[in-house]
This record gives sequence, structure tokens and C-alpha cells, in this order.
Amino acid sequence: MSPKLPQVSGATVVGLLRKLGYSVVRQRGSHVQLAKSTPFGEHRITVPAHKTIAKGTLGDILTRVSLWNSVSKEDLLRML
Repeated sequence: MSPKLPQVSGATVVGLLRKLGYSVVRQRGSHVQLAKSTPFGEHRITVPAHKTIAKGTLGDILTRVSLWNSVSKEDLLRML
């Protein structure tokens, strides 16, 4: 069973992605788009810059980042 997702802000998630090598491509309204070149190609992901990210959205972001970077979801949660 996966660990319980914490309540985090969009800025916190953007910070985590930057540590993993992502860079901000653009921001439009309250959404930040980040990109990173991986062995699988370029990965782009959008993060809502909200005070708190919905748990489902956070789970989806972590799942996608985990797949593209070959890092476990649990490791990503610890890094948050």
C-alpha cells in the first residue's frame, strides 16, 4: 500500500521537480509547465501553482514523474 499523500503547495512540487533536473518552460495563469530531457525523450509536466494541490493531482504528478525518471513514488514522497 502506498503511503498517505501529504498536503503540499505547487511551489513545493516545482522545487522537487527542479531538484530532479526539470526546468520551468512557461507559466500561464496558475499553472507552471516544466520539462526535462530523459532517456525516454522529453518529459513535460504541468503543476498547478496553488496553495494546496489536490491529492489526486499530486498522486498523478508523482506517478508520471516516477515513470519518466525511474524513481520510486515512495522516494519522491520522501524528497517532498
